[in-house]
Amino acid sequence: MFSGGSYDEVKRWLRMFLNSHAKRENPRVEAVLDDDDVREGHSYGAWLRLGAQSTELMEFDYGDVAQRRGELAWCAALATRVRQQARQLLAGSTSADARVR
Repeated sequence: MFSGGSYDEVKRWLRMFLNSHAKRENPRVEAVLDDDDVREGHSYGAWLRLGAQSTELMEFDYGDVAQRRGELAWCAALATRVRQQARQLLAGSTSADARVR
């Protein structure tokens, strides 16, 4: 149903998916995707941000996300990962600084 798609379509889906699950922990948590041109067409870099704190960079292969975004088990595992990182961010257990964009 959701498999495939252009790089930009998959990027939009990934941003919305990450935000959807991060915001279930706290509406102020925001998913940010890297706009690095080196990744264009190949991969995505993303992190969660809350105020001046952010999580470690999460990396995703474009082909993997495009093909697996329609798989319930893959999406459930990713949702669990994102929510866990959001909870850690809220607990202040990350020492990473927010990236300025």
